[in-house]
Amino acid sequence: MDIQRIGQIGVPVKDIHRAIAFYKEKLGLSLLFNTDTMAFFECEGLRLMLTLPEKEEFAHPSSVLYFQVSTIQDTYERLAENGVAFIGNPHVVSKMGNTETWMVFFKDTEENTHALMSEVEV
Repeated sequence: MDIQRIGQIGVPVKDIHRAIAFYKEKLGLSLLFNTDTMAFFECEGLRLMLTLPEKEEFAHPSSVLYFQVSTIQDTYERLAENGVAFIGNPHVVSKMGNTETWMVFFKDTEENTHALMSEVEV
């Protein structure tokens, strides 16, 4: 197979400066570099690109990004204290054998919905 992994995910934004502040200051992602219309963040080997859409056809909410975390409750509390607006509380979404998958969803400043997820051995 030619495709090996996802190298970059693009998220459309309406205000690049507001979005950079959210992903950098609220979520704590490392900003690699930015231009007037784009910003690139490092996320454990995956590059996250925030971009002002070049054409109207690309100006729509993005796919849901699921950010893997080790302890969802601790991360949820820390990010909530940092001003991230969550949609509900962390909860179990599935159980497979001895593993529970926990999630909690949030909105970024551009109205994109994303989630924290954690797999917990029980």
